[in-house]
Amino acid sequence: MKVIDVSNPIRVDRLPDNSVKLFSQGNYSEHGFKIKNVELRLYLEKTDTTHEPFSLVTSFVETDKGTVEMTYDEGYLGLNPLEKIKDFLILNLGISGIIFRSIISLESYQKSN
Repeated sequence: MKVIDVSNPIRVDRLPDNSVKLFSQGNYSEHGFKIKNVELRLYLEKTDTTHEPFSLVTSFVETDKGTVEMTYDEGYLGLNPLEKIKDFLILNLGISGIIFRSIISLESYQKSN
């Protein structure tokens, strides 16, 4: 099962421009889901000479029952948004929030199909 929770899924229908792993041990379980991988993905969308790049940052969570990719942040986020967001998530226990939101999305998708 593959869930894309992005306002326009075409925006992530390609390889990301960059990504960073947050968790990849594969030995963590939550609500009956075995979490295999958690990463942030960066998609650069608009670049011009007067602004920094317009970025879409998504979280990608892989479990034993499927994957979820959802919008984490978007906008003019600077030149290196993944490292800043990664540091923030690690310092503030944000990884567990991403995992929990993804599990809710997977459970909701399972119930509707």
